[in-house]
Amino acid sequence: MVKSLHFHSIHKPFLALGVASFFFFFSSLISVHGHTIKAHIFIYAGCSEEKFQPNSAFDGNRNSFLSSVVSSSSQALYNSFAIGNGSSSTPPEATIFGLYQCRGDLNSLDCSKCIESLVNQIGLVCPYSYGASLQLEGCYIRHEHLDFLGKIDTGLRYKKCSKSVSNDVEFFRRRDDVLADLQGATSFRVSSSGLVEGFAQCIGDLSPTDCSSCLADAIGKVKSLCGSAAAADVFLAQCYARYWASGYYDLSSDSSNEDEAGKTVAIIVGVLAGIAVLIVLLSICRKTMGELVFSSNKISYIIFY
Repeated sequence: MVKSLHFHSIHKPFLALGVASFFFFFSSLISVHGHTIKAHIFIYAGCSEEKFQPNSAFDGNRNSFLSSVVSSSSQALYNSFAIGNGSSSTPPEATIFGLYQCRGDLNSLDCSKCIESLVNQIGLVCPYSYGASLQLEGCYIRHEHLDFLGKIDTGLRYKKCSKSVSNDVEFFRRRDDVLADLQGATSFRVSSSGLVEGFAQCIGDLSPTDCSSCLADAIGKVKSLCGSAAAADVFLAQCYARYWASGYYDLSSDSSNEDEAGKTVAIIVGVLAGIAVLIVLLSICRKTMGELVFSSNKISYIIFY
């Protein structure tokens, strides 16, 4: 069963859209130069309950923000924006603060493509939401109408734990080595020990000290929430830590069952296909019956249903 979490932003609650992963089931399978880009795989999303009106001042500033994000992503892996802030002509509720970030090992082309996918999807996942965040495998975007930039937030956003590894002393030694190395990161870091690998990253608006503190919290949650899992992902609001052992990473998760999401997709696609066929048949029948003409006493009647 796909579960939901309740996020909390600075000012309004966020609703985790774990179930929204089916929207990305197909869009995640994007191929560039013949290779599947894992960066587009959906991880989590959050949307504020507070909504803005279409064609409002905030809507216009939000569109400017998204355009700026797309333009900037071809040049930098991280950037932040404040649009309308400090302008006497912009009402406070129209101001937007936001940022994006790509995973540290992506090149500029893959970063740009991942961000384009985020921008194309965030309006569908969080329609008319003042606050929205969307995390894909390779990139992240967030915006709100109150300033959150640079402010510490270590709230849990998402976790995924594989099945446990029993009595494997060597694995746990290697895992702890990897996690200890990741905890010392100040931005993005990849680490490995034997067959265990991992990486961690902080949002670009954190100082090195705050990044290390955030990662210490994330790694603490990796151990406390996932225990002896062979693979684990923990995403906090401003950093994440992940590790996996060779051959274990794709085992079913205790907290996010991708098979269930796949079944959901299959059911939805089947239902939509059936509805589409039914609509076509009804349209044909209506057209046929509408054109049926009955003549009586030199008067023609066209029947519509």
